[in-house]
Amino acid sequence: MSVSASKTIHKRYFGPLMPGVFFVPYPNAYRPPFNAPADKASDQLIDYIENTLFARIVPPEEVAAFIFEPIQGEGGYVFPLEDFFPKLRKLADKYGFLLIDDEVQAGLGRTGKWFAIEHYNTQPDIITIAKGIASGMPMGAFIAREGLMDKWPMGAHANTFGGNPVAAAAALATLELIENELMENARVVGEYYLEKLKELQKDFEEIGDVRGKGLMIGIEFVKDRETKKYYPEFRDKVVLKSFQKGVLFLGCGPSALRIAPPLIITKEHVDIAVDVLAEAIKETREEIK
Repeated sequence: MSVSASKTIHKRYFGPLMPGVFFVPYPNAYRPPFNAPADKASDQLIDYIENTLFARIVPPEEVAAFIFEPIQGEGGYVFPLEDFFPKLRKLADKYGFLLIDDEVQAGLGRTGKWFAIEHYNTQPDIITIAKGIASGMPMGAFIAREGLMDKWPMGAHANTFGGNPVAAAAALATLELIENELMENARVVGEYYLEKLKELQKDFEEIGDVRGKGLMIGIEFVKDRETKKYYPEFRDKVVLKSFQKGVLFLGCGPSALRIAPPLIITKEHVDIAVDVLAEAIKETREEIK
């Protein structure tokens, strides 16, 4: 909870939390930080980290790590500026802190690669994974480069329920399926899904942005494409109406809709889902206007 900034309700009544945690804006490609031009936003964010955060708030030699999602999940299926993470890697190497990549929602084949960070040509030091690793069985994993893992003395880490044999068997079976067919299916069907949604965007001005990699796709609803003003009430109605028509979407962030179907989804399933979504948007538009 200390390193999460999804919703304040998650932290309410749980304080005090771990000190020494600081936040910086996410390198949002659709809404670049500091309202900077997209081609300069990464540099401005790196400059903020180095010349404001490190100069005034926390000394860089006391920074243990940057923890980030390569694609924001709960924050709104927000995709990063393409050049940000390589620049963050250079900054980490300069000052000696680690990069911890949270792949719980974006990893394990969902984006058409094992890990979403692979799309951004960046090597993290630590990766955390869960959820998709065992097809719903309780399982999580912590992956780190050898130079970090061999520093743990014997007995430094223990886990009461670690290595559960049923969960481990489910994880092995899941990883085999992802490697042999489902990761490629996520890539191919995800590209098809994204194309269909971009076509849908042409018909509805309330769809401000469609973004995705593989089967991790976000739609952001806005009141005006120029101002990009959030439109949560529209999003919420669309989610409810889609559910009533038999397709389950889920909101995330202020006014985004997340599309994260099972990796076994087919193009035929996509056609049905997009048709339902179009009907839900049309009905919502008529109700609100």
